[in-house]
Amino acid sequence: MATEAIAAEVVGALAADGVACLRGLFSDWVDVLAAGIARNEAEPSEFFNENGTAGDPGRFWDDYCNWNRIPEFERFAFESDVGAVAAELMGSETVQLFHDHVLVKEPGARLHTPWHADGPYYFVEGRQTVSLWIPLDPVPVESTLRFIRGSHLWDTAVMPVNWTTGYGFYGGNDTGADEGFQPLPDPDAEPDRYEVLEWTMEPGDAVAFHFGTVHGARGSSDLRRAFSLRVVGDDARYVQRQGRTSPPFDGHDMGTGQRLREDWFPFLPVSQA
Repeated sequence: MATEAIAAEVVGALAADGVACLRGLFSDWVDVLAAGIARNEAEPSEFFNENGTAGDPGRFWDDYCNWNRIPEFERFAFESDVGAVAAELMGSETVQLFHDHVLVKEPGARLHTPWHADGPYYFVEGRQTVSLWIPLDPVPVESTLRFIRGSHLWDTAVMPVNWTTGYGFYGGNDTGADEGFQPLPDPDAEPDRYEVLEWTMEPGDAVAFHFGTVHGARGSSDLRRAFSLRVVGDDARYVQRQGRTSPPFDGHDMGTGQRLREDWFPFLPVSQA
């Protein structure tokens, strides 16, 4: 899909709803990204994580910050149109790579991805932020990503939690009140309060969503490999959190209000290949 083909209503949906679905956006890159995920599994990083339990029929693993050591991920970031697409979606002249993220749910993976927003785990804030989540397998609605419509516009961000314990990611209690966050919502328990957006997806489709958009997912009865690229635009700036962020990027030496250092967070091409 060329950037000219990104309809105004898609850009508008991202701005208003915090999420938009783009069909066939990266279908030409599915095999490349699948090879990268296979390499990532064989050569995991220090951030590789097994999210399930010993009794689960299928694994749920993830890993991140591997673009500069997995050549397939680097090719996608710098040779595909992802930078141009992100610039169009964010309305930004520049696009910086924040991090990549691989998430794989094998058949029978029971663990739900809990409702959360990515932004509170990060040390960057801005209106011009977007994640592009790209499935490499057909994804039925039962195991697709689910988004709370408009949640990126809430006045108070949702509490970042440790997915294992359910307690505050930066310490403290599980409500977020002491840290300036609001408790995690539960759209399944309060369906009349929240509108959930979700799509059946095909390999090479993408969902684009703001760092502040609350989302989650159920388990998966089939293989669900996904590659996500998280990028930021012109107005994104470093913010100091209450503790070590995820990803941590230890030793970054940035201060509040600074633009992310480009030697760690490189600019992506924003013109079409």
